[in-house]
Amino acid sequence: MKIDLHSHTYFSDGQLSPTELLQRAHTMQVDVLAITDHDTVSGLEEAHAYQQTQKRPLTIIDGVEISTAWQGFDIHIVGLNVDCACSDFQAFLTAQKERRRQRAEKIAEKLSKCGFEGVLEKAVRLAGPGQITRAHFARVLVNQYGVSSMDSAFKKYLGKGKRAAVKAQWPAMAEAIEAISQAGGQAVLAHPAHYDMTTKWLRRLVDDFAQAGGHAIEAACPGMAAAKQSLIRELAQAHQLLASAGSDFHFPSRWTELGRNLGIANELTPIWHNWSQLPVDKEAL
Repeated sequence: MKIDLHSHTYFSDGQLSPTELLQRAHTMQVDVLAITDHDTVSGLEEAHAYQQTQKRPLTIIDGVEISTAWQGFDIHIVGLNVDCACSDFQAFLTAQKERRRQRAEKIAEKLSKCGFEGVLEKAVRLAGPGQITRAHFARVLVNQYGVSSMDSAFKKYLGKGKRAAVKAQWPAMAEAIEAISQAGGQAVLAHPAHYDMTTKWLRRLVDDFAQAGGHAIEAACPGMAAAKQSLIRELAQAHQLLASAGSDFHFPSRWTELGRNLGIANELTPIWHNWSQLPVDKEAL
């Protein structure tokens, strides 16, 4: 059984619609897919509606990826099996949307000083019904202002410490974990190997995450080196965290694909080990 618990649509910084994402999941023979857009659950309704028209079974997990602040780092917390109707949870996401709007305006002001006039309107138009992210600004710079690549847009303008970088006022990690828990979900520390921090700081992060009531850690994601896999496995066991697996899929590419290379070590307990909505065979991956 193929399980992928981290993916994005164009309701945040992915490039596929929820329908197109599910079509891709079916093509890749994924059996369980969590849709985890940044700070929004807006794509889930379309996803469920499309799946109801399909003959091939696929279990959709209602999810979200929440941006948080911890010790000066931007840390992402995935929420799985969240109740989207929870009023407190919806209020939390509304606040996140406002934080994104404020950051977008500040980014646009800085890009204007770099010679890119009118970029906010173009980024908002590109984002459409979804959350506006730095990726939308990067795509606008590439598509309409001659910047050579997305990577170049971040390295020259949007990345940490660059000319148009804006530090978002994200909530504390513990607040996101509480919001997810209030919605009946499980909080997962997303892509722990991708943060630009030392092993000492990563240990502190995982400890604080567990102390705040976090449930699981992404122990399988694309491109994780063997040494990092071993460290994440050690930290998961030390803090009695469940193990999640996710591709962090945004669009088809040679580096990431839905359901690919997401095996979890046998000594870890998968987050889905007691999920009632899964198919009968739970020996996944």
